[in-house]
Parts: sequence; structure tokens; C-alpha cells
Amino acid sequence: MRTLSLPIALTARISPVVVLAAAGWALTSGPAATPAADKESTPQRAAESPSGASTAAVTKQYSSAPAPCGSISAATLKSLVPGAKTAGKEIPSTDTNLRRTCSWNALKGYDYRWLDVSFEITESDDAAAKSYKENISEKSGGGSVPGVGDAGYSVVNLTTENKQQTREGVVIIQASNALVTVTYNGSDFESKKAPSTDEINKGAIKAAKEAVAALESGRKA
Repeated sequence: MRTLSLPIALTARISPVVVLAAAGWALTSGPAATPAADKESTPQRAAESPSGASTAAVTKQYSSAPAPCGSISAATLKSLVPGAKTAGKEIPSTDTNLRRTCSWNALKGYDYRWLDVSFEITESDDAAAKSYKENISEKSGGGSVPGVGDAGYSVVNLTTENKQQTREGVVIIQASNALVTVTYNGSDFESKKAPSTDEINKGAIKAAKEAVAALESGRKA
């Protein structure tokens, strides 16, 4: 994803060949062929000019993912995941420049909470927007999260297994060429009930806002 996009790379490699080939053809052709050469070669050179290539360059702000375990404040972690170590645990990744995730979880008394924060860096704003739309299309029943990044979506779902309820909230934010995903869930093992929708939704959005702020204050492309 970090390599030069194909059209630009091909333009850079074939432009000298096109120019030399056109020059050689003109020298070996008669005067009557000159107008045809102008018609065919001029639009091609314009499309492959440096100025044309620059307008096709991808747009992106971020070249690497920030440290996810440092993206959420200690106060927020204490509130959302009581009893969890603020250091968190980073999940192994095949490429930490492009994808990083940190996880916090704890059981305090009978209350269990889990928080994940993930950063994914794509090759362009368009690629991130496409991935964002695909992700939210798989999570129906949610709503938009205004004022965070370029686009935001939040959804909360309740599951029950062996009479134990778990409520989980997912927030997805697109910010330029980055995607920030927060997953927050909880259960009460004494009452078998789950935290309220409002508690889980607000907690997930709060964590997402802090994660995006950490992304924005980090390194940019």
C-alpha cells in the first residue's frame, strides 16, 4: 500500500520512451505524415506530462499508525474499564506502520468490561472512505457520529448466551486515509444483565474521540 500507484509509476517509466519514439517516427516520415503525428502524439504527451501526473497523486495525511495503548487517557480507562491496567496490551500485527490495536479488559466484582482501539492506515483518502462504507454496511441499526474525523458511525448490539447478556458498542471513524475502530462491551455476571445501551454507546464514542485526537497529534505523511 505504500508503493507508488500504478498509473503514475508507468507514466514515469514510459514517458521518455514515448518522446523518443515520436521523435524517431517524425524524422523517418515524410512531410505529409507530420499532421497525423501531431494529432496522435500531442494529447498523449499532455496526459503523461509531469503536471498531469501531479493532479492524479493520491491524497492522504497519515503515513503510520500511532501507538494505540497510549491513545486513551488514564482517566477515561479508569471510567470505562475499572480495574484494568492503563498500559493495555497491544495485539501483534504484521505491519505496525499500517495496523495497530490495543486491548484493555478487567473484571471488578461481577462487572466485566472490554475495550479495543484499532488504527488502520490505508493508501489514500478514497481507499479509507471505501473501506469505511463497506464496514458500516455490515453493521445495521446504528447512527452517525458527527464532529469526529471525516465520517463516523456508531452501533450497539445486545447478545445473550446461556442467559448471560453482553452489550457491545462499535464506533468507526474515517479521518483522511485512516480508519479508527473502537469496540466496547460489558456484562454483569451477578445479575446476568448487560450495561445500558446509553452507557456503552457513550463510552465507545468517548474512546473514539480520544483515539482520533491521538491520531491527529501524531506523525503525518
